Amino acid sequence: MSQVVIDCPDARALAEFYRELLGYAYRPGDEAPPVGEPDPLGSDWLVLRPAAEDVSSGRQIAFQQVGDHVPPVWTADEAGADPGRQRQMLHLDMTVPDVAALARQRDRAIGLGAAELLDRSDDEEEPLYVFSDLAGHPFCIFVG
Repeated sequence: MSQVVIDCPDARALAEFYRELLGYAYRPGDEAPPVGEPDPLGSDWLVLRPAAEDVSSGRQIAFQQVGDHVPPVWTADEAGADPGRQRQMLHLDMTVPDVAALARQRDRAIGLGAAELLDRSDDEEEPLYVFSDLAGHPFCIFVG
């Protein structure tokens, strides 16, 4: 696998969110242009990857801007409430080493614009949070 591709209404905004959250870097050529300059790639297709990692690792994330993006719903209850929206088909999982790191990453995610969907940080077996990103895609951060 080369990468996961995420459809979104604003490729640059969502790429920036995950770049900050994960500490990833843009693929050469995908970096944001200077302020005030046109950003044609930012309204089309961008790729992030772990810094200094082999491209074939499969850990890249691509962002494809689509004009008709509809955010997925996270639970079956939400899907039933709005039949025009599709239930999520996948999500990203991220791990941290301990509960203290989980709390720090929760604060970082919220600070970057994520919305908290579920707080299960007090679960003794698998403490976790579920969030939605700027485009409404769910992702989890848990103690691994």
